[in-house]
Amino acid sequence: MSVSLQVIYPISEGTDFDFDYYLGTHMPLVAEHMGPHIERTLVTKGLAGGPKTPPGHYAVATMVFADAAAMDAAMRASGPVMADVANFTNVQPQILVGEVIA
Repeated sequence: MSVSLQVIYPISEGTDFDFDYYLGTHMPLVAEHMGPHIERTLVTKGLAGGPKTPPGHYAVATMVFADAAAMDAAMRASGPVMADVANFTNVQPQILVGEVIA
């Protein structure tokens, strides 16, 4: 059963997010260290929270794994990725692990 790991970066007062660094440096780190265990990755940049509503999140990164064992292996390799978060944001990311059902 495929599982997903979503890293969600909520917007709140006093926070910032450097998309250039995130895409140019952080995501290549994800690919280098965790990539061998990831089936696919999707990064979504928040544009709106609905009609005429500003976004509530800077971004959501979704990584899909073949199974929980692959996700666990990726997490064991994620040290450099986790250490890099402070280089592009001061947001405390939210995490959602889920079963891929569609």
